[in-house]
Amino acid sequence: MDAEVAAMAASGATTLVSLMVTDSWAHARALMGRFLARAGADTTAITCLDDARTRLLRTGTTADEHATSGIAAEWQTHLCRLVETEALTGEDLSALGASLRQLAATAASRPATVHNTVSGGTQHGPIVQAGTVTGLAFPSDPSPHHPG
Repeated sequence: MDAEVAAMAASGATTLVSLMVTDSWAHARALMGRFLARAGADTTAITCLDDARTRLLRTGTTADEHATSGIAAEWQTHLCRLVETEALTGEDLSALGASLRQLAATAASRPATVHNTVSGGTQHGPIVQAGTVTGLAFPSDPSPHHPG
């Protein structure tokens, strides 16, 4: 396999993995499903894609480089295998990469919609409104610096 096709597979796989943790995932999954069906891939390929997303989401953070790079490498190998078996051409792979990049650009430019509801009476403390909050740690004593 030539270096250009390998680079296209790597780029497509990396973009695919980045889309797994966005609101555009349903569109990316449908795109991959159509692409894999045209390539004659068996139905387990889409199941593998769903499993990869589940593993990525289970890491608890989108910044987990090890999980992200491992899943991207798996999909790069899968895409390369499709080209090697002539189920896909370099042009097919290029078109897939362009479509995935377009989805990623759309996802990045679209602000996330956040809707929070506070209920249950009076709240005696701060309320944080955010789209995604990770790595929070709350002290067991809510006011360690202010003796009560």
